[in-house]
Amino acid sequence: MTSQSDSNIARGITLVCIGVFAISINDMLIKTLSGGYPLHQIVFTRTAIGIILSFVMLHLEGGLSLLRTNRPGLHILRGLTLVAANMTFFASLAVLPLGLTTALFFVGPLFITLFSFLFLGEKVGPLRLGAIVFGFMGVVVMQEPWGEGSVYGPPWLFALPVIADSLYAAMAVMTRALGVKSTAAALTIYNQLMFLVVSTLFFLVVGQGQADPGPDAPSLHFLLRAWTWPTDQDWPLFILTGVCNGIIAYCITAAYRMAPSASIAPFEYIGLPLAIFLGWLFFAEWPTPAIWAGCAMILGAGLFVFLRERQKGKVIVPKRTGSHTR
Repeated sequence: MTSQSDSNIARGITLVCIGVFAISINDMLIKTLSGGYPLHQIVFTRTAIGIILSFVMLHLEGGLSLLRTNRPGLHILRGLTLVAANMTFFASLAVLPLGLTTALFFVGPLFITLFSFLFLGEKVGPLRLGAIVFGFMGVVVMQEPWGEGSVYGPPWLFALPVIADSLYAAMAVMTRALGVKSTAAALTIYNQLMFLVVSTLFFLVVGQGQADPGPDAPSLHFLLRAWTWPTDQDWPLFILTGVCNGIIAYCITAAYRMAPSASIAPFEYIGLPLAIFLGWLFFAEWPTPAIWAGCAMILGAGLFVFLRERQKGKVIVPKRTGSHTR
């Protein structure tokens, strides 16, 4: 007979797989839209749609009273950290291949372990420290420093997803250190409100394209170009990003509240083959040998650190726990 714990783990795995699939679709859609619309417009539109789904889930979980908190400042800080991480990641997505940006994003668990060691005083042995160094070497390998550099652009472009990783890790460590507790829908809504506030401020300050440096700086061009009313063909894509946003935020949060992270976190790694497949299918992108090697190094290091944490009974909080809305 299946125990309640086993049932929760099975449901958690199902939810995290649904969430990761929605993340891959969401990233593909944003990369598709990046050629014609500014990032803050896409973020505003998808969040405005996604928050409707979140309020529906909040109603099912118990209603508006669940939004009450005695730590509003912490919710704001976590939300701003998440916004900065998303903006940085998507800025890189407009330029780098989908599979490459996703692979770079998976250095997040390494950052979490490193930050826990540096800022929380947790003990990290030489094996895990070695794995962290090995994983970051994978990032360097992807840039092909032995030749004339990567075909995808200068090294600073590779730094954008890594910066996003570090912001996600900082958010995860804050959550673990301060012990924020709330329902899945409430956490989601707090974060989505911050996305709406920040994207609205972007519109008010640079929404006419006055700070746009032009297509010669593609990442900044994506971030700062003028708002444009979506075409009839693009509206379905905007709506689908909003639906994905709601699904991601709720499923990932609910999964980690429902089941131990030790049981479900490894299933997040299905996101990499999905991203590579979608990049090949929709954008004719195929990783170079250096990218494949770097992917293997990053994923190997991340899984090793995760398994060592699990052995020691201090499984890290994955970067998406409780607040991811990529």
